[in-house]
Amino acid sequence: MKRIAIIAGEASGDLLAARLILALRQRCPALQFEGIAGVEMQAAGCHSLFPLEKLSVMGLVEVLVHLPELLSIRKQLFERWRNDPPDLFIGVDAPDFNLPLAAKLHAIGIPTVHYVSPSVWAWRAKRVRKMRGNIDLMLTLFPFEVDFYHEHGITAEFVGHPLADEVDFDASRGTVRQQLGLPLDKRILAILPGSRSGEVRRLAADFWQAALQLQQKYPDLQCVTPAASPRLRQELEAIRQQTAPGLRLTVLDGQSRTLMQAADYILLASGTAVLEGMLAGRLMVAAYRVAPLTAWLIRTFKLLKVRFVTLPNNLAGEELVPELLQEQVTPAHLVVALENLFTLSAERQQYTLQRFQALHQQLRKTASDSAANAILTHFSTTKF
Repeated sequence: MKRIAIIAGEASGDLLAARLILALRQRCPALQFEGIAGVEMQAAGCHSLFPLEKLSVMGLVEVLVHLPELLSIRKQLFERWRNDPPDLFIGVDAPDFNLPLAAKLHAIGIPTVHYVSPSVWAWRAKRVRKMRGNIDLMLTLFPFEVDFYHEHGITAEFVGHPLADEVDFDASRGTVRQQLGLPLDKRILAILPGSRSGEVRRLAADFWQAALQLQQKYPDLQCVTPAASPRLRQELEAIRQQTAPGLRLTVLDGQSRTLMQAADYILLASGTAVLEGMLAGRLMVAAYRVAPLTAWLIRTFKLLKVRFVTLPNNLAGEELVPELLQEQVTPAHLVVALENLFTLSAERQQYTLQRFQALHQQLRKTASDSAANAILTHFSTTKF
């Protein structure tokens, strides 16, 4: 019976890996899986050797604090799989943990796959050198990534983005608003200042103040925000009370994706959420602010290798989503950007949404099935 080692590093990777496990099992029911797994992977039949939470560490200082434990886990996994080799190793995202482990496993003859390309095409491009000769197959979520890897001598295949399989383009606002208990006759601005405390602290105050100014000018504007957790809900409310106490704000428990479908416009932190907004077919303004030192390093050493920050703009090769970064993230700039969306010509609005829809269709490839097929085809000689 064949055995696959698989590691995910956070909740999104857990979900992605679980779907891949199910797709592989559908084709090869006898497959066994073990590694680092969250709730979703374990439900799909993966035996977890360490809790997923051990790898879910964000930020430089936090990683340094946990580094001894992370290195110990990686060493234990390598020893286990060196003594009892699996037929394949699949790293799902978490590149800083998975790629070094993949290199060590590959060196002792274990085939390797990495699912979800790290953003080497955008910054820290030198990381690709460490993948050459260590990763047998790179599975990418975006089509443009394949050419980048081929140029560097790495076999890669575009398998589509799982979010494109899940999110319906331009779903009925009325139906979704009824689901959420939101008014049908209001102009709704969804505000997503991030799902982590650091993002919220850097962005929420400016977002709330901009929203308050817009409400004063447009009385029919309903502002709604999702809170990823009770703790984050308290933090969002505290910042609102301090910086924009007059803002009329509806706070939902989670449901950020559903909220985007209910909205007319979205103001959000740059990240995967912008891709979700594009897939939902909604007009957006994206903003982001990092620590001043980080911004200085990126600009001074030209670490960012792409023209745009958001994925929709990089996929389209043009600015479909206005991007406000660092010192541009002010209430005044945000108000101007959002008012530009409110008054966008019908022709420009149609063009933007048509481009969004075309990108949605391009990314919709039943990603888990495509990834499973790519793995089984590439490693067909392994006779799974």
